[in-house]
Amino acid sequence: MKKHMNIRISGKVQNVGFRYSAQQAAEEHQVTGYVHNEPDGSVYIEAEGEEDALERFVSWCHQGPSWARVAHVDTSESGVVHFRDFAIR
Repeated sequence: MKKHMNIRISGKVQNVGFRYSAQQAAEEHQVTGYVHNEPDGSVYIEAEGEEDALERFVSWCHQGPSWARVAHVDTSESGVVHFRDFAIR
């Protein structure tokens, strides 16, 4: 069953290639949605996919790319909107 997750990642997550790495991880896990930097220094992701794929993707978000230092990951579920791909915004 397809699910939709809203994910906010805080810590040292901007200027470390997080968005590009998230796009690669999403494609690897067959997750669609988008990622963008927030003015407060966090990264925001909306992601959709099968439940097990989303769990693996959220697990990746807790680590991020090697230069990132993830301090906190907040997730919430919302309605599926049927993204076609995973975009960097």
